[in-house]
Amino acid sequence: MNSKELLTSTKQLSILYVEDHDDLRENIKEILKKFFDKVGGSKNGEDALRQYRDFYKTESKYYDIILSDIQMSRLNGVELVENIYAINPDQTIVILSAYDDSKYLLPLINLGIEQFIKKPIDYQNLIKVLQKATKKILLKHEQKNHSTSSSLIKLAEFCTFDKDTNILLIENSMISITKYEIIFLQILTDNLGKICSNDDITGHYNSLNEHLDNINIRKLVSKLRKKLSINCIESVYGVGYRIIPAFN
Repeated sequence: MNSKELLTSTKQLSILYVEDHDDLRENIKEILKKFFDKVGGSKNGEDALRQYRDFYKTESKYYDIILSDIQMSRLNGVELVENIYAINPDQTIVILSAYDDSKYLLPLINLGIEQFIKKPIDYQNLIKVLQKATKKILLKHEQKNHSTSSSLIKLAEFCTFDKDTNILLIENSMISITKYEIIFLQILTDNLGKICSNDDITGHYNSLNEHLDNINIRKLVSKLRKKLSINCIESVYGVGYRIIPAFN
């Protein structure tokens, strides 16, 4: 385990270090600044909670990692963790624990913190724990991005349909669509590039206890095309309809 490996994982992440001993806090902050994009420092739990909220206000996201001591004035480590998880249950938290902090460890484990680092801090152990935490964070980001990209369908330039939220956006403006139009877009985006026959479409509506015959399919498509302002719904004469997604 080395510093170069850690830097590869952490160079775009942020960390808040909470420690009431001023010299130790400043020394560790200088080490963390070599690896993390943004490093905050707090002298107690109350100050950490304030900084945590302020960081979100300015960055529109929370710190990626909280590295905190347990024994502090104005909210100890357990109270700080409880407050942070109430704001953001997915927060990654690493706790610094001295040998006489054992009474705090079980409550922190039950709260779901990432890991403990024994004090006095061993540099190599700190790197190892932070690398493990950042790998989990990056994996979560990848999974989230994959989930988002798989649900968001680009119908045309500046036009997207989100299959999870049923939101249709054109040039970042939300377009009002009816229940029947949502169902229709769901059918076609579930089968991108494939022709959905009229029978497939009417059968799907019937399975949802909704009625739509062939004549009303044409009417629905006509109204939907007007809302889209661009014809991304392709009619295959006598067969059905399909959407061929746009690509960047």
